[in-house]
Amino acid sequence: MHNKTLMSFKVDKSLKSSAQKIAEEIGVPLSTLINAFLRQFVRDEEVNFSLYVPTKRLKKAIGVAEKEYTKGTVSKAGGVDDLMKRLRS
Repeated sequence: MHNKTLMSFKVDKSLKSSAQKIAEEIGVPLSTLINAFLRQFVRDEEVNFSLYVPTKRLKKAIGVAEKEYTKGTVSKAGGVDDLMKRLRS
């Protein structure tokens, strides 16, 4: 017996396209991901949204790292102590 139903809802075109691309990259149909989300929603009776906003310090560090990478001047740490010292500076 057929126990599936068709849902129809509006989604921003670019969001759908981006979601389809990522789903394809990980090898999972978008409908499977949506069904997994709905199952989790029903099971937990809650919705969790994740929003990550980098701090000014992190944005600056990313900019420095991108410039070093582009220039080819990325240096390796000389062990854990050196790495921790660099991370703190």
